[in-house]
Amino acid sequence: MRDTRPLRRPRLPQLPRLPHLFALLAALLLPLGLLAPSATAASPPDATAAAGPVRIMPLGDSITGSPGCWRALLWNRLQDAGHTDIDFVGTLPPQGCGVAQDGDNEGHGGELVTNVASQGLLPARLAATLPDIAVMHFGTNDVWSNIAPDRVLAAYDTLLAQMRESNPDMRVLVAQLIPMNPATCAECAQRVVDLNARIPAWAARASTDRSPVVVVNQWTGFDTAADTYDGVHPNAAGDEKIAARWFPALAAQLATTPGGPGDPGDPDDPALTCTASFRSVSVWQGGHQAEVTVRNTSASPVRGWTVTLRPADGARVTQVWNGTLTTAADGAATVSDAGWNGALAAGASTAFGLIATTTAGSAAPAAIADCAATSAS
Repeated sequence: MRDTRPLRRPRLPQLPRLPHLFALLAALLLPLGLLAPSATAASPPDATAAAGPVRIMPLGDSITGSPGCWRALLWNRLQDAGHTDIDFVGTLPPQGCGVAQDGDNEGHGGELVTNVASQGLLPARLAATLPDIAVMHFGTNDVWSNIAPDRVLAAYDTLLAQMRESNPDMRVLVAQLIPMNPATCAECAQRVVDLNARIPAWAARASTDRSPVVVVNQWTGFDTAADTYDGVHPNAAGDEKIAARWFPALAAQLATTPGGPGDPGDPDDPALTCTASFRSVSVWQGGHQAEVTVRNTSASPVRGWTVTLRPADGARVTQVWNGTLTTAADGAATVSDAGWNGALAAGASTAFGLIATTTAGSAAPAAIADCAATSAS
C-alpha cells in the first residue's frame, strides 16, 4: 500500500548565530578591499533587449483561414526576399496547404466583420497574439448577407480602434475584396464592387502617420471563373494572385531604412532596373481595360517606379488605379507609383490598372515604352 503521508524535511542542526562577530569582521575588512560589497552594488545587467520579430496577423474569414493557402505562398515569398525576422500570429493554427510555412492566423470561417465588431471578439485575439501589422481581407460574408457598406466600414472603424488600443503603432493592410460570383447570390458581384469603391476613402480618412492604413487592391485582375473553385474561395491560381498582391505592400512595411556606405543606392551600386508587362483584361467598343505588372529586376530594393505608356492606334489612357497618371499633349501617359506600392524588394512586383479609349478596330490601348526605378536610399 502506497504511503500517502506527507514527507517530513530532516531537521538540520542549528548553527550558532554570530551577528556581532560578522559585523566586526566586515568593519575591519571592507576598508582593505578584502570583502566584496553586497550584490546590490554590482554593475547592473544590460537593460537593452533585442527586438523581437515583426508580428503579422492575417485577419479575415475563410478566404484567409480555411485553408488560406495564399498565406503559405506569401510567407515563403517574404522569406525568399530576405524578410526572415517575422512571425505570422493568430489564435488559429495552420490548416494544411502542404507547404512549409508559419501558418498561425486569425481567419475564422463564416465570420462577418460586423459581428466581430459588435460582439467584441477581436480584443482578446489581439491580447493573445500582440501583432504589429494586420493583413485584413474581411467582409465577404457581410456582402453575402447584404450588409450595407456603411455598416461594414463602421465595423472597420471599430476593429481599427481596437488594434490601436492594443498597439498604438499598428499598421494595417486592408484589401479591396476579391470578386465573388456564387451561384446562389446573383447580386453579390455588384455588392463587392460597391464596398470596394468605398474602401480607399475610408482608409485615407483612417490612416495616420503613426498607424498607417494601406489599401491593397485584390479585386482587379482576379477572375472568379479561373481563380476560384466556387465563385468565392480562391483555388491555387487565386492563391498565387492574392499572395502576389499582398507581397509588395507588406514588404514595404517591413523594409528598413538604409543608410551609410555600401547601402543600396550608393554610386557604386549596380543600376536599378524594372520592367512593366501589359495584360489585357477586357475590350469593348471604344474602350479597353488592362493591367500592368511592374517588377523590380535589379538586385537592390527600390522606393518608387515610373512607367511610360505610348499611345497605340490612337488610344489614350483616361483612368488609372494603384498609380498616379500624368498625360502629355501627344497622348503619352506616365504612371508613377501610388506611394504605398512604390517600395519593391529585389525581384518583387506590383500592378496597376488602367482604362483607355480606343479607336475602331484598335486591339490595345497603349504600348509600354519603358520603366524607371528610384533608389531606396
